[in-house]
Amino acid sequence: MVILAPNHTNSVTLHNISWNTFERILLETGDDRHHRFTYNQGILEIMTPLMPHEHNNRLLQNLIIVLVEELNLNVKSTGSLTCKREDLSRGVEPDSSFYIQNEPIMRNKTSLNLTQDPPPDLVIEVDYASSSIDKLPIYLALGVPEVWRYDEPVMQIYSLSEDKYIPCNGSPTFANLPLNTEVPQFLGSSLQVGEVAMIRNFRSWLKTQIS
Repeated sequence: MVILAPNHTNSVTLHNISWNTFERILLETGDDRHHRFTYNQGILEIMTPLMPHEHNNRLLQNLIIVLVEELNLNVKSTGSLTCKREDLSRGVEPDSSFYIQNEPIMRNKTSLNLTQDPPPDLVIEVDYASSSIDKLPIYLALGVPEVWRYDEPVMQIYSLSEDKYIPCNGSPTFANLPLNTEVPQFLGSSLQVGEVAMIRNFRSWLKTQIS
């Protein structure tokens, strides 16, 4: 069965897809592609992000860089890196992903093997349409410590605790700052003042929070 989900994101959902087929699709589409894949025990979703989705994703990436700079943290940005484990029959490509706590471990690595390597410390999901696959259980199975889900104009931060995700008012990675309430306001303001001014304003706000 194939399900088409229009809206801000184009997606196709395929059922009864084997792991080998999923791996072959990844191999044949290569790294230089515009689709994102989510695989959950035989169900494969192929998503093509459009402009509103990518716009906010890039803004969120920029804010992460400001956060690590101002908090004097290291980061390895891994984008939509494919995170997959055959033994769990699950795979996902986040909108953005980052190694922060585990950056020293992953700094010089050029590939990811989740049976040996840690998952990204933080992933971002920008939701504009109802996905046929809930990605949170996949991230939970892979052990991702923190997930930001942004569905304009609301952002929710989830933190992994005792094998489940707990909604948080702040980010454990970033000094428990109230980013889930503040970030959406800054993203919205970019439509009035522009991206550069928004990022500058976010940096100024952040400095007042950590001073």
